[in-house]
Amino acid sequence: MKKIARIAITIMVVFAFPLYVFTSKVTAATLTNGYVTLSDSRPSTASVTYTIGFQGVTASTIKCVNIQFSDAATGGSKPTGMTITGATLGGTTTLMPTPGSWTATPNNATGAIPITYVTGETGTNGIVVISAVTNGSSASTPYYIQFSTYNNVDCVSSPVDSSVIAFIYTTGVTVSATVDPSLSFSLGNVASSQTVNGATTNAATTTATAVNFGVVTSATNKIAAHDLIVSTNAINGYTVYVKSTGALTYLGATITNWTGTNAAPTTFTAAGTEAFGYTTASTSLSGTAARFSSNKWAGYSTAFDTPTIQEVARATGTVSNDTTRVGYQVAISGATEAGVYTTTVVYSAVPTY
Repeated sequence: MKKIARIAITIMVVFAFPLYVFTSKVTAATLTNGYVTLSDSRPSTASVTYTIGFQGVTASTIKCVNIQFSDAATGGSKPTGMTITGATLGGTTTLMPTPGSWTATPNNATGAIPITYVTGETGTNGIVVISAVTNGSSASTPYYIQFSTYNNVDCVSSPVDSSVIAFIYTTGVTVSATVDPSLSFSLGNVASSQTVNGATTNAATTTATAVNFGVVTSATNKIAAHDLIVSTNAINGYTVYVKSTGALTYLGATITNWTGTNAAPTTFTAAGTEAFGYTTASTSLSGTAARFSSNKWAGYSTAFDTPTIQEVARATGTVSNDTTRVGYQVAISGATEAGVYTTTVVYSAVPTY
């Protein structure tokens, strides 16, 4: 059996645009090979990390690193919608030998983040990481980082190095894909002398459509089995339920169903007492998951409106050829009427998407 449905999957894909380096006309030396990467380039996204890197750093005792976010390569104003109030220095910053000694003082009004250390340090080529930034609100608009270093904590006098980097916010692309649900269910044949939940089969090999106990005597119970084989891409797995159309019957005579239930299975009767029932090797049923363990058995129900009382196999995620062995057992007494007794056992495999 197979249930068909459709599942939509939404994946956000963020495209990074090429980054360009602009040099500003200041008296300081110009840094080279500058770049900036954003952890998320979508507009108005919060908690974004900006990783800024350069080469060509001047060997000098730096006391201020100033990062100015702007809508222009020189001068300008903070990008519309950007918030840097809680911005911090952190991550894998390597431009300062001891980043923990430096203090970032973001100015949300101007878009500047001066980072200072009164003692100063001599840095080398490396990166500066600024975290906890909320991106500006405009996509596809060039914005700039005006980057500069100073020998003075006033972040104005004694300039050392500088450069300008451009970046752009992108909205990303929504990608959807549809995956059809799938379900396959089959019965695998089980031969004689095989184990099923602690019991051993002694009937003829089962087929996909029949269980033949053969001749049953009051001296020996007869046992057969099937393997339930399920594959499904249902995200929440599947459950297999079992029912029968009635007791084993011949004309007006019947063989009594075993008294154990699906919720509370019990050890099957010894030879000589009429009974017909089933067991499952599953240890992942709902409720008491391994309640059939140690050779416990239940009688079949014919209540088709309450399938959950007859659960025999279950999985909680996608599976491929998931196999559960179920057993059938019949016993008769010396007074059981002669005849060929039959019933129909129905399995239902239900995926949960």
